[in-house]
Formats: sequence, structure tokens, C-alpha cells
Amino acid sequence: MEGHVTYRFSTQKVDYHFGFGASRLSAITDRKSTVLLMDENVHALHGTRYRGWECIVIPPGERFKVQSTVDGIIQGLIERKADRQFTLVGIGGGVITDLAGYAASVYMRGIRFGFMPTTLLAMVDASIGGKNGIDVGPYKNMVGIIRQPAFILYDWAFLRTLPDAQWSEGFAEIIKHACIRDATAFRLLATYDIDRIRRKKEILHPLIERNARLKSAVVRRDEFERNERRLLNFGHTLGHAIETVHGLSHGSAVAVGMVLACRLSETRTGFKGTESVKSLIEAYGLPTSHPFHVTKVLDVLRMDKKRVSREMNYILLERIGKGIVHGLPMDELEGWVRSIR
Repeated sequence: MEGHVTYRFSTQKVDYHFGFGASRLSAITDRKSTVLLMDENVHALHGTRYRGWECIVIPPGERFKVQSTVDGIIQGLIERKADRQFTLVGIGGGVITDLAGYAASVYMRGIRFGFMPTTLLAMVDASIGGKNGIDVGPYKNMVGIIRQPAFILYDWAFLRTLPDAQWSEGFAEIIKHACIRDATAFRLLATYDIDRIRRKKEILHPLIERNARLKSAVVRRDEFERNERRLLNFGHTLGHAIETVHGLSHGSAVAVGMVLACRLSETRTGFKGTESVKSLIEAYGLPTSHPFHVTKVLDVLRMDKKRVSREMNYILLERIGKGIVHGLPMDELEGWVRSIR
């Protein structure tokens, strides 16, 4: 199934191309003035599909989402004599889209860029919304910029080589969207299971597009995260801190963070659906708990970007499909984190 939709943001329109193959890239950007960015894993699996394109290949993994990698990408652009008319295309998962968007935004004060997400997580979340950045020490996404890509090209062929573990990673973000804004999708996910959805393209592909549209609509209404966009951080507050301290994968950390947020919601909003959320998370191969070092997690939490002075903007649920932003004093949050141990 192929489709095209355009979303207009504050300074940039973004073209979404759903279900088109690699050949579509030539129609979107001029090969002579385009550089592709991918990691070694994607290049090994799919590099032959992009013969004739200029390509920068970097090592894979979150630990390379740092300034030194950006410096290397920029040096690669300089070596290819890239000017302000060039386009940088990130082909990969969330690390690649973050790096591509950030490097393109600072190179010559900003060149055009686009994404071809290769993982489920990147297709439904990481490539969407214009957040581009790098990690600094233990602090995830501490440095970056909000700048929209020119296009996002969805090629379903990438999903054929996606490892099993990364399917669960992507479904963590799909479950997140269902919890905060889409009760209908929550019921759909509860009706099927991960293996059945993977096998049924007629369910999977519309589900990916549904999630891309949901996040894009939220971002369009609140591009710079002053209100509604904060809801997309459901499960990420404690989740990010646990991910950083204990080295969990992003999806697993968000899954644990969602359950913890549900538990906090019980006391703050009277939320009744914790067991339903836990059951769904487990059904999609994700953890619902993980032991963590309280002191180290709190140290990371205190530097979370969602903190404003002595208050954290924590995302809670009133009901499944209805997320809210809840201002929580840091001393209360810290006390609660200690109590759940």
C-alpha cells in the first residue's frame, strides 16, 4: 500500500511517503547533491540498494550518538564538498535519524535533510517530530535542536531484516501512543499479538501509518513542547533514567517507565487500568519491571529536560487513551521513587 501526506509545521512542510521503495528516493532528492548516512549494520544489509549514492557509514549504537560522531559526519560532508544546496538523508533507526537531523541542522547553519527509517521504533516515533540531538555523558538528548526534515520515506522492505527484539522495541512506542491518545488502537493491540501483526501486512502497515499520523498531529499542534507534546514523554521520565543507569534498551526502559507511570497515576488521578497496560506490554514481549539503583537514577532524573525549577512535568493517565501533564514537585517525586523500592 502506497500513500502520501504532507504536514505543515512552523517553518517546514514534511512529506510522508508511505510504502514506497528505495527507487522513490531519486524522485525526492537529486542524487548529485545528496549524501546518505547509515550505520554499518544497515549498510551491510541494504547498501547494495544505494549503489551510486554518496554514503557516510558510521559504527552502530547509542554510544556513538555523541558530538565526536557529528564531527566525523561534518568532516565527511566537507570532503564531499557539500554546499548549502545539499541534502543529508539518514537511513536507519533512531540513532541515525537523530544524528542526521542534528548534523544537517548545524552544518553551514542548516542544510536540507530527510529520513528513511529502518526500524519499527523509528517509523512510529524517532523519525517524527523534528527532535534531533546527541547524548552528553549519562544525559540522553541533552544537546540538540527542533528542526523538521523535508521528508520521511517509509520503505516496508526494511522490516524484513528487522531483528525480533527490535519489533518489541517499536511496539513499546505504539503502546505508548495508544495509552495517551488512542483507546481504539489499544483495543486493537489487545485483540492481536505481536506475531500475528508482523505476519499481516494489512494490519501492520496501516498501524504504522496511524501512529505516524497521531504523533505528527500532536507535534503540529505543539511543535516546541510547551503543552500537548509533553504527553509523548509517557513512560520516558523514569524510563530514560533507568535506561541510562542500567543499560536497558530504549523500548524496554519505556515499557518499565509506563508501568511505573501507571502506578503513580493510581494515586494522582485514580487511574484503574494498570493491569490492562501491564498485560498488553507483556504480550508484546516487553518487561514490566526492572530493579534499579535509586541514588543513581535520581541523579539522572534531576537533570531531565522535563524538569522546570523544582517541579517535574510528569505524564500520567486518567484512563486508557487519555494522558495528562501533571506538575509534580521534585521532592514528592523523589520520595515516591524511593517508596517503590
